[in-house]
Amino acid sequence: MHAEWTAPQVDRPDGSLTAPEHELLAGYLQFYRTTLLYKCAGLTAEQLATRPSPPSNLSLLGLIRHLTKVERIWFRIHLADDPAEPLFAPELGKDADFELIDPADAQAAYEGLIHEWKLSDEAAAGRSLDERFTFKDTESTLRMIYIHLIGEYARHCGHADFLREQLDGTTGA
Repeated sequence: MHAEWTAPQVDRPDGSLTAPEHELLAGYLQFYRTTLLYKCAGLTAEQLATRPSPPSNLSLLGLIRHLTKVERIWFRIHLADDPAEPLFAPELGKDADFELIDPADAQAAYEGLIHEWKLSDEAAAGRSLDERFTFKDTESTLRMIYIHLIGEYARHCGHADFLREQLDGTTGA
């Protein structure tokens, strides 16, 4: 039954290129968030879970899970000091989000990422980009989180381009 689910089509937002810094950073992050889902659109759960480049453990479903974990760690656990549980069996190692994938979980993982975005945005709402928090005994800021996540998503959207092309030949923005 899980193979019947197909990742929906998505529209990517147009953001301002001249907005104030907070809006600009949040807009770029949202663009890359939706770009990842754009790369998944129209694929079945089985395709999302496929690892088309052995021996690499990368799959689109793994990227969805990984970025859900990254959102939670940075926005909720570090910035908001939320006691949210880490995701995807961290005791099994840092690659559990890539390794422990099952097509039956694709829809829930996809929806979970979108939900985590909402929680991340809520954690950042009303905060200054200069707001400080401590991460591994080092001070950091919300600005750094935005920059880090934009880079993280951009890198993984590049991976998603290659994965998608290998799965069905689709290329492009």
